[in-house]
Amino acid sequence: MRYSATAALVLALTFASPCIADDVSDIRSVVSSQLEAFKQNNGSAAYSYAAPNIQKMFPSVSNFMAMVEAGYAPVFRSSNAVFGDMKREGSAFRQEVFLTDSNGQSHIASYTLERQPDGSLKITGCSIRKGNDVAA
Repeated sequence: MRYSATAALVLALTFASPCIADDVSDIRSVVSSQLEAFKQNNGSAAYSYAAPNIQKMFPSVSNFMAMVEAGYAPVFRSSNAVFGDMKREGSAFRQEVFLTDSNGQSHIASYTLERQPDGSLKITGCSIRKGNDVAA
């Protein structure tokens, strides 16, 4: 059987794609919703997006919020969230989000998320590094 170059390209792009459209929109929705919950001081909503591994480490909303406020200030009070690269890592996803803190400094939050048995996506971790501000 002979395949055309177009068919081969379509197959290559299909299998090379790291995430499907539903994953992209679901991930952006989860991260955006948690960021919005932080801005509104809605700890219960923000906590609901945390995966069981995070909720086990921080078994109450108040513990979780205290940890985020103390250690993740750029996420806790972010502005100008812009979604960057996203890729699949085994059964998980990594989403880069460019944020600006209250002092105008840029940061890159690297979120990891996993689908749960019920099909929902939850945040399993987040690391933050400073952005490459020219003025900073």
